[in-house]
Amino acid sequence: MGDPSYMSARELVAAIGDQTLRSEELLDHYLDRLDRYNGQINAVVTTDPDAARARARAADAAAARGESWGPLHGLPITVKDTFEVVGMTCTAGAPELKDHRPARHATAVERLIEAGAIVYGKSNTPIWAGDLQTYNDVHGTTNNPWDVTRSPGGSSGGSAAALASGFTALELGSDIGGSIRNPAHFCGVVGHKPSFGVVPIRGHVPGPPGHLTGADIGVAGPLARSVDDLELALDVMAGSDMLDRSAWHLKLPDARHEAIRDYRVAVWSDDDFCPVDPVVRDLVEGAGSALAEMGADVDFTARPDVDMQDSHEVYYTLLAAELGASLPDSMRRRMRENPPAADDRSHEAIFARGTVLDHAGWLQMNERRAMLREMWNRFFGDVDVLLCPVMPRAAIPHDQKGGVGSRTVEIGGRTRPYVDMIVWCGLTCGVYLPATVVPVGMTNEGLPVGVQVVANFMDDRTALHVARHLEKAFGGVTPPPGFAT
Repeated sequence: MGDPSYMSARELVAAIGDQTLRSEELLDHYLDRLDRYNGQINAVVTTDPDAARARARAADAAAARGESWGPLHGLPITVKDTFEVVGMTCTAGAPELKDHRPARHATAVERLIEAGAIVYGKSNTPIWAGDLQTYNDVHGTTNNPWDVTRSPGGSSGGSAAALASGFTALELGSDIGGSIRNPAHFCGVVGHKPSFGVVPIRGHVPGPPGHLTGADIGVAGPLARSVDDLELALDVMAGSDMLDRSAWHLKLPDARHEAIRDYRVAVWSDDDFCPVDPVVRDLVEGAGSALAEMGADVDFTARPDVDMQDSHEVYYTLLAAELGASLPDSMRRRMRENPPAADDRSHEAIFARGTVLDHAGWLQMNERRAMLREMWNRFFGDVDVLLCPVMPRAAIPHDQKGGVGSRTVEIGGRTRPYVDMIVWCGLTCGVYLPATVVPVGMTNEGLPVGVQVVANFMDDRTALHVARHLEKAFGGVTPPPGFAT
C-alpha cells in the first residue's frame, strides 16, 4: 500500500483489519514522522511509545485471529493535552501540572480506546487552554505547518498541527471559544464542535484534575482530515456520561435531507460588529455559491433575529463567569471592588463583569441565552444550515506579548482587538449549536481558510452532511508544502 501519512482513519482501520497494514507498522511510521518533522512544528509534546507498541502488537494479533476491537481497531492517535490519559502527563500547558499523571482516562478518551484506538501521544495547548495561539512554559510554542512563523491556532493548536503534519489521522480536541474550529481553520483540517452535552467532558483540564462537573459552554469533539472521520469519532464518543447512563440515551437525528438540492442554506459572511477580511468573506460566499451550483437553495441575506453584539455580550459574560469561578477569592474581590463603567461594552469590560457575576446575575444572563436559543431555533425552522466565517482572518503571526486583552490583530488592513478573533465562533458557542469546519480555499499568501457549517441544536449530522459536500467540492484536506512524504 502507499504512504499512510494522509490516509483517513477509516482507510487505515480497514487496512489494519485486512492485514495489509499492521498497527505496529503504522505506529512506527508516525514515530518516524515525529523524528523528521516535529522538531520544527512541536505539535506532539508527550508520547508513550512502549505502551502504544504493546497495544499495537495486541491489535495485530487480534486482527490475525479475525477479531475486531471496534471501529477504531489498532489506530494510533494523539489527543489534546487537556484530556487525562493514564500513563502520560496531562499538563494543560500549566507548570503547576507538569508532573500530573492521572489515575483514569477522560471519558471521551476511554470511549476512543474502547473502540480500538491506541493513544500514543499528547498534542500541545496554551496554558489552561486559554488562548487562540498554542504556547506555554512547559512544552514551548507550536508552529503552523503551512508557515512556521504563524500560529496553528488554539487551544487545540497542537491537535490541528499534528493532523496537518501527518502525525495522526484523528485527534480529540475541546472547544469553549472556537478551540476546535479556530485551529482547523488555521491549519486546513476539519473539525466538529458538537452540540453541547453530546460528548462527555469529564477528565478534561481545566477545570481542576478530578472535578466531576462539566463546563458550561465547553465541549469535547473530534478533529480529522475527512468529514467521514469526524462522524466516525463522534459516534464513538457521543452519549450520556456515567452518572446518566442508567436512564438517558442519545440518538442524534439523521441529516435533514438526503440530497443536497433539498437543503436551504443561509450565508452570513460579514458583520459591522466584527468585520471579516475580504479574502475570507469571499471564500465563505464562494462556499455558498458552490452549494447553489449543486442545487441547494442558498440565501445570502437570511439572518437569525440575533444582534451579533448582543449575542457576543451574552456569550462572553457567561464564558467569563465559567473561567472566573476558578480565580482566587482575593482576585475576585479586587475585581468586584473596581468594576468597569456600566455602559462600557468593550470586550474587557464584559469579561470583567462576567468574572465576578453572582448567581442571580448568572440566572439573568442565562435567560438572555435562552431567548437567543429560541431565536436560533426559529431561524432553523426556515433554513437547514448557516455558513459563516470561523474567524475574521487566516492564520496570524505568533504574538506572545502581553495578555489576550492587550493584543491586536490586523483584519482587512485594519487594527482590531485580539478578542475579535473569537466573535464568529462565540456566536454558536453560548447557544450550544453544532458547527463543522471544512477548508474552502487559500489566501494569496498560501494560508488555508475554513468555513463553519452551523446547524440547529442536536442537528450535528446535518452540519456534517453539508460539510461533506463542501469537502468534495473544494478538494478536502491537502498536505502543507514539504509534508506530503
